[in-house]
Amino acid sequence: MSHAFSLIARLKSFRYALAGIGELLKSQHNAWVHLGVTVGVVVAAFYFRINQIEWCIVIFAIVIVWVAEALNTALEFLCDHVSSEFHPLIKKSKDVAAGAVLLSAIGAVVIGVIIFGPYIKSLTG
Repeated sequence: MSHAFSLIARLKSFRYALAGIGELLKSQHNAWVHLGVTVGVVVAAFYFRINQIEWCIVIFAIVIVWVAEALNTALEFLCDHVSSEFHPLIKKSKDVAAGAVLLSAIGAVVIGVIIFGPYIKSLTG
């Protein structure tokens, strides 16, 4: 008897997703940079006791950067599989995906300055 919803299938999909996150951390040096920054931002958020809305914005910014990095990595793996030789369209694809990561990181930094700036300023004067 087949069920539309299978708990075992859902659990397997979580396992695959976790394996993907593991591969991201294992193979991408920039993921370690993102992890270090993520930890630092979370520590700062606890230290400054940011409010609930600020937490939501900070978490959203963190997630956007991680998602961009994961999609960039997935695209790089796919491109490398399709062709190990240089191709101008593959280069363009990889560059655009890397640009998406950079844009998300810049946005996250701007959010960080807006949220943490006043807290940091209150420490200095």
